[in-house]
This record gives sequence, C-alpha cells and structure tokens, in this order.
Amino acid sequence: MKIKIRVLAFFVVAILNAQQSNNIEVWAVKLDNGMANPLFKVDNDTEGKKAKWNNYIYLQPQVKFQTIEGIGGAFNEIGGKALLSLPKNAQKNIMTNLFSKDKAAFTFCRTAIGASDFGIDAYSYAEVPNDFELKHFSIERDKKYVLPYIKSALKINPTLTLFASPWSPPGWMKESGKMIGLQKVGNKIKTDALTYKTYANYFVKYVQSYENEGVKINRICIQNENDADTKYPSCVFPAKDMVYFANNYLASAFKNNALNTKIFAGTFRAANQMDLMDFLQCENLEGVNGVGIQYTEPKIINDARTLIPNLSIFHTEGHCYNGKNTSEQAQHRLEEVASYINSGSTTFTYWNMILNETTKSGWGWTQNSLLNINLKTGAVQYNPDYNAMYIISKFIQPGDVRIASVNRGNKHPVITVQSPNGSIKVLFQNTEETNGVFQLVVGNEIIKVNAPSKAITGVIIN
Repeated sequence: MKIKIRVLAFFVVAILNAQQSNNIEVWAVKLDNGMANPLFKVDNDTEGKKAKWNNYIYLQPQVKFQTIEGIGGAFNEIGGKALLSLPKNAQKNIMTNLFSKDKAAFTFCRTAIGASDFGIDAYSYAEVPNDFELKHFSIERDKKYVLPYIKSALKINPTLTLFASPWSPPGWMKESGKMIGLQKVGNKIKTDALTYKTYANYFVKYVQSYENEGVKINRICIQNENDADTKYPSCVFPAKDMVYFANNYLASAFKNNALNTKIFAGTFRAANQMDLMDFLQCENLEGVNGVGIQYTEPKIINDARTLIPNLSIFHTEGHCYNGKNTSEQAQHRLEEVASYINSGSTTFTYWNMILNETTKSGWGWTQNSLLNINLKTGAVQYNPDYNAMYIISKFIQPGDVRIASVNRGNKHPVITVQSPNGSIKVLFQNTEETNGVFQLVVGNEIIKVNAPSKAITGVIIN
C-alpha cells in the first residue's frame, strides 16, 4: 500500500496546519528559548543522510485503547492577576497563542474552587462561620481575576472542557477551623451529617454561580491531594470518607439541582499513602464517575486499571519543578505526558499556564509556568515548557483514540493515536545529541522520518 503522510517535527514545540501533499513535511522549533510561534521547516528529502543512528516504532492501529479528552493547563488567581495587568490586545494575543486552533489549541483545563496554593492568599466562598444555610456564599472575589482569565479563554475556544477542585473547604468546616494546614489540631474535614450536607450544597452553589457567569464546570474532583497537610490551603480527606460523601450527599445534591457536572474522586497523588488503592477497595462507587490523578507512577495507574478495567482516569496536574523554566526540564515533558496517556489517562493537565516574573506562589515558593508576565514592565516571556505543551496539545486532540505501538529499545517517549477521520498521529522525541532517522512500521510499510536532535516530532499518516 502507498501511504500519504504529513510530518510535523519540533525542537519541542509546534505543529502546522499545512496543506496536504504527497511529500513529507517536517517543521521544527528550538527548545533553548520559548517562543510564541517558533516554527521553521526541516529538510526531510535527504532521508537522514547526515544521521548517525536510527530507530523503529511499530504501530498496530487496529488495537485501540482510551479516547482522549484533551490537553491543557490550570487557571489560577496569580496568573489571572498577571494577565489582566496587560493591555487588552496583549491579553488577547497570549490567550490566542494558548487556545486558538491554529496555535497551541488547549482543550482541557483546570481551576480551583476557592484558593489554590497559587491563589494570592487563602479564601473560600463561605467566610462566615457556621453559615450552614450558606446565606453569605459568594464568588465575588473570583470576578476580579479568575473568571476574566477563564472567560478570555472561552472566547477563543468555546468548547473548552473545564474541571475544578478545592484545596480546602471553608475553614469552619474543618476540625482545625483553618483553611491552611499544619495546625495543632487536625487538618481534616468534619464528618458529621450537617457539615457534609452543607459542603455538598457548597459545591452546588459553586457550579451554579459559575454557570450564571457563563462558565460551565464540566466536572469536579472532590479534594485536591487528599493526603496533604501543608502551610497553604489543604485538607486531609481519606478516600473512603470521600466516597461516602459522594454517595450519600454530593451525588444526590447534584441530581436534585439538575446539575450534569460529573463527580470524580481525587485528586490522588499516591505520594505518601495508597489513597488510590483505598479508593479502589470501596464496595460502592456509584457516586463517582471516575478518578483524577497526579504525581502517580505508571505502575500504580496500571494496577488500578487491572483492578477496575473500565475505571475512568484523567490526569490533573503536571510536574511543577522549581521556577527555573529550563530547556532541560522541558525535555522531560513528553516523557511525562506519555507516562500518563500510555497508562490509560484521557488527559494531561499542565499546572500554572501563567505566572508573574517572580514565579512565586502566595506562600513563597517558585514553580514553572508556560509563560511569565512582568508586573512592572509588562514584558511577556514564553518558556521552554510552552514549546513542549504547544506540540503535545496541538497534536493530541479530543476524540483521538490511543492505538498500540512500541519503540524498539524503549529509548524514546512515544504516543500514538488515531483521529476520528482515520488518520494516524505519531508523537515521539529524539532524545539524542545528534540528528537521527525514525522508521515507522505500519503493516508492511516503513516510513522514514528525519528527527532533529533534542526534538519532539509529530507524524500524521493519512
């Protein structure tokens, strides 16, 4: 058979919506500096005459796995403040680069219910103690930075899927009485019926209030990192208690209020405890639609899918690093994404899309971001992670289905999917210091692809 292909290669970044032809097209973007639109064309006609090595990727498109829901990042308050510090046209340019179909094309994103650790400080929507009827519930604070940030993305991509999770309930719903952890008394949510009922209504009011603002929350995770007890907003919410809360309070509250927002357990990170395994041992999981995970080894994900083969698993937060935003860190992004997608996750969610020039959280530590905005000068800096996520999101879109593949020697990250239109997409990374040739084997056909060194390469087989 004769296969027409289009190849999009990246020194970790981009994919081009070019016109189809019978020739192979290769596009590259360097990783040493982040750039908004850093495409350049690479000659693929030489078939790797200058390459010093080659590699094989074997594909079996007839073997299919999970359907992809999307790739994206997180909206947080500090990022919203940085974005809104810019003139309107500069804001639109950034959001276009993140969400437009002909740019990074993000499709699946996260936000916080109340303050995350990248909120400016701790806050909830129910600040009045013992307000069990939630008469004083208000999302007014989110209207300043968070909601404008999200709405600007929805203007560019109205079909964006959005999920949300709390870092902590209102302090008065916890044993400690505080949103932040590391208190002398427990950092756990109270487990009495009145607190659970009130907290379920808290979620209802959040979803309804956001919908009144024109922002649809497609799903929620009940608690971010449910094993955390930290100096920022956090809450210990054991998996079995979480399932009990979902089954007996939250699911019925959503149903009674005609909300179709899905309920997921997690986000589990399996960092210090086996919370995901505790969740899987619960006898009744009727109140949840699946589970959100982050900082979780492929082994644990695969074990979970062995125990419950039809379990819906989605990824919720990428590696944060340390705010240095180096190309060496970005070189590991495809490896990280592949570890989740190839283990059965339907998504990958980067953490902070935007931070200010300090890269700091509201509690003083630094983390990476796709881009930084200098609050003093207005300068916008695209980071190498932006380049990596650009190609990954551009290449892997909702509706794609993961297909079977193997990289001989298992030396390079590989993701293979099939689009609804039948085309096959191969995303792989040349991690070597020299240019190379990757040979894609589909049935009896071998397709040779030049792969620039330290690059992510994307191939579309029509």
